[in-house]
Amino acid sequence: MTNASTIDPTTSPAATIRPAEAAHFGKLAAEWWDPRGSSAMLHRLNPVRLAFIRDAIDMHWRCNPAERRPLAGKRALDVGCGAGLLAEPLARLGAAVIGVDAADENIAAAQDHAAGSGLAIDYCCGDLAALGLGQFDLVTAMEVIEHVADKSAFVAALQASLAPGGLMVLSTPNRTARSRLLLVEGAERLGMVPRGTHHWDDFITPDELRDLLADAGLALGQPMGIAWSLGKGLHLSDDCALNYIATAVAA
Repeated sequence: MTNASTIDPTTSPAATIRPAEAAHFGKLAAEWWDPRGSSAMLHRLNPVRLAFIRDAIDMHWRCNPAERRPLAGKRALDVGCGAGLLAEPLARLGAAVIGVDAADENIAAAQDHAAGSGLAIDYCCGDLAALGLGQFDLVTAMEVIEHVADKSAFVAALQASLAPGGLMVLSTPNRTARSRLLLVEGAERLGMVPRGTHHWDDFITPDELRDLLADAGLALGQPMGIAWSLGKGLHLSDDCALNYIATAVAA
């Protein structure tokens, strides 16, 4: 059974939630699981991210790629979980999953969908640093760090949530001319992504992410780009100019 707890982010000295960002994504909650709705781009992006995450899991824990539940016996935390688009596959890979999000509406949608799918996922609403959820073998934060108020505090909270020997996976848009053109000026103006989703000035480069992680005692793995082309759509690539995904472990 799913459950939720709520923390008022204004009561935490290390609060990283931007209320306007939480409200923006909360308004999209009802369509989160509609592959043709406002979150359609996430539905296209999710298989690409999952492919990277599965390879990272197999490499980190030396799992057999044919193993259907490589996360059995492990705890996973999905930060900025939305309505559970990544949390549910992690549960199917065998993990005991907790999803955290800043928007109550997303948590409600995630609970309903998990219940309908027969998945036991716990969901919590609030600022990660204030929730006291303990440590996890796998920590994921997909397209989240560009939305937080204090990136250093957010990374510190992620690091505190990572168990010894654990694996972290993060993805985020890169701050480049191409990401401004395609993600902000292009995708949002064409209606592929809801207007106001992206703020280009908040995007961070791989070098900046590496420094943030290093300050928290974490080492960034080699980033892999998430690129787009007419022939392939969204796909993993050596080109990190648009978006990238990477692992992190204790340094």
